[in-house]
Amino acid sequence: MNTFPKTSTWSSSEKILFRFFFTYFTLFILFKNNGAYPFFGYLNELFNKILHNFIPWVGKNILGITYKIRVGPNGSGDTTYDYVLIFTIAIIAVISTIVWSVLGKKTKNYSKLYYWLTLAVRCYVGIMLINYGMVKVIQLQFSAPSMSRLTQTYGDSSPMGLAWTFLGFSKGYNLFMGIAEVAAVLLLFRRTLTFGLIVALMTTANVMAVNYFYDVPVKILSTHLFLMCIFLIARNFKTLWKFFFLRTPIALTDIYKPALKKGSSKAIFAFKVLLLGYVLGYGAYSTLKSKEKYYGDSSKSILRGFYEVNEFKLNDSLTSTSNKIKKWKYLMIDRKKYAKIKPIGEKSQWYKLTIDSTKNEMVLKNYKDTLEIYNLRYTEGDSTNFYLKGTVKLDTISIKLKRTKNYKKNFLLTNRGFNWINEFPFNR
Repeated sequence: MNTFPKTSTWSSSEKILFRFFFTYFTLFILFKNNGAYPFFGYLNELFNKILHNFIPWVGKNILGITYKIRVGPNGSGDTTYDYVLIFTIAIIAVISTIVWSVLGKKTKNYSKLYYWLTLAVRCYVGIMLINYGMVKVIQLQFSAPSMSRLTQTYGDSSPMGLAWTFLGFSKGYNLFMGIAEVAAVLLLFRRTLTFGLIVALMTTANVMAVNYFYDVPVKILSTHLFLMCIFLIARNFKTLWKFFFLRTPIALTDIYKPALKKGSSKAIFAFKVLLLGYVLGYGAYSTLKSKEKYYGDSSKSILRGFYEVNEFKLNDSLTSTSNKIKKWKYLMIDRKKYAKIKPIGEKSQWYKLTIDSTKNEMVLKNYKDTLEIYNLRYTEGDSTNFYLKGTVKLDTISIKLKRTKNYKKNFLLTNRGFNWINEFPFNR
């Protein structure tokens, strides 16, 4: 679309496209706010009371989905519920466009509505990218490779796990990505909108590509952020084409802004400043708080360390593997409530961890096999030696381990470091 002054007459195709995108993006922002607008969750609760019944009905009766459609959050943004919701929004937008086109034949343009729609969309995209950028700058979204990741083979990792390890390895790259996304603050102001959109378009395209090609379940959101950037920049597409490819002198135009009272304009500007202050200020505070909760010292176990097994006895035997208890290769303890055991020749397994430091006792419960419970008493030798004795199922167990607190030095990935000079590629 070109810039739309108040007095211009839009073409039929422009009006039809606008009617569709106005309905579609408005409903998407309302129903899939994803925490973009502050305190919007309270309004979402009202929508969800209807949608959580209506969307599964659409899936079952219109799309013929036979399995149960789950409606609760589970960490994925690409659930069946989400896709059926997008389908429903699209159908409503099509119907709305048809009805609106019949009733609005004489309307010359929608310049005022276009302004308010673009304001809503650029605030949505801007705040979403700022939020995502903050968690990258502080390195909360992609944490450094954990003990579990470092002992996992490439072949055993999921595509998403591989991407998270790659992206989380470098603090510098996290900072680079975070700054690029936080630059979406430029979308909130009309004068910097076009430059901000060029940056945001590349940023959202990269995020969308990672989500698609590494099977990250945020495809719906990233695709819509990209499409929203396309929608916003479309008004200057012809102008930018002339500038970049035809070497033609051009002048960018602002989005037409409806005439507002002086007080209203100041109120809108003050709202933007407060919104930006909230997103950046509270966003930084909440992100730092979350990082401390999940990765700070308060989340660490008193027995945190990487343990390499030197001796493993089951029923006083070095070879016995009764009741399918496999010999351990590594024990990994990081957080207070979780531990991971890697048996020899087997995949690692998560265990629920309980420690009683007053009695030097430890309990490990297998999440998959509820009967596999290790009741152990631990003894710390010198700075590295660590001993475990106790029972598992009907067997007695005795383990001698070597404890390494600074486990990262044991792995090439985390001890290689940065090198300006490389006589030969170090690609292992």
